Amino acid sequence: MPSDPASTRTTMAEDYLKVIWKAEEWAEAGSDSGISTNEIAATLGVSASTVSGNLRKLDRDGYLDYEPYRRIALSDQGRAIAVSMVRRHRLIETYLVERLGYGWDEGHDEAGVREHAVSDRLLDRFDLELGPPTADPRGDPIPAADGTVVRPPAHPLGDFVEGECGFVVRVSDDEPELLRYLSSLDLRGGAHVRVGERRDYAGSLQVVLTDAHDHAVGSVELAGVAAASVWANSEPHTHA
Repeated sequence: MPSDPASTRTTMAEDYLKVIWKAEEWAEAGSDSGISTNEIAATLGVSASTVSGNLRKLDRDGYLDYEPYRRIALSDQGRAIAVSMVRRHRLIETYLVERLGYGWDEGHDEAGVREHAVSDRLLDRFDLELGPPTADPRGDPIPAADGTVVRPPAHPLGDFVEGECGFVVRVSDDEPELLRYLSSLDLRGGAHVRVGERRDYAGSLQVVLTDAHDHAVGSVELAGVAAASVWANSEPHTHA
C-alpha cells in the first residue's frame, strides 16, 4: 500500500472518503448499506462521471475497493482518513456553534470550509476547550483522537409508533433550510418527545414535546423528510 503523508493527500480524497464513511455511520449492523455514485455526485455537487473517475483514482491509491455498480468499500487506510476528517469537521462545528454563536447551518457550512486547513494543534485546543465533547451540536458522535467512535442507540422519529417516547439524539440532515426549521422547533439533543398521531396517508406525524414529568409543553407536525431527519432513542413504555 502506498504511503500517505497528510501533506500529499488531496482535498478530493478527504472529501470523498468522508462522504462514503458517513453514509455507513448510522446503518444497522449487518445491513448492505452504502452510497451510490449518483448520491456522491449529488452530495459533492459534481457529475457522476467525475465521481466515477475519482473513485478509480482512490481505488488505485489504496483508499477503497471500487468496482462500478458494486458497493464501495473503504480500506483500513481510507477508513482511518475518513474518521480523522469527520473528527476535524465535528470539532470545528462544535466550537463555532458553542463558543462563537453560529447557527446549526452556519456552523456546518463553515466547518466544511475549514476542516482541511486547521492544524492538529488547534484541533487539540478545541477539544480541550470544549470538554472534550462527545457529540457535535446536532448529535453526531465526535470520533476520539484514536479513531474510536461510539454511536448512541437511536432511530428516526419516522420509525416510531404512536405513543412511543424518547429523547432526541441527533438531527441527520445537512440541508440548511431544514436545519434552521428544526432548530426553531427546539428539536435539539436532549429534548423529550412523544409521537402522537401518525398521518401516514399524508406522510406526516405529530410530535409532542414534553417536560421531565412527561407533560406536553408543545406540539409540532413533521413531514416525512423532517421526521426522518430527527433521531431519538426509544423508551420501553408508550402512552395511550
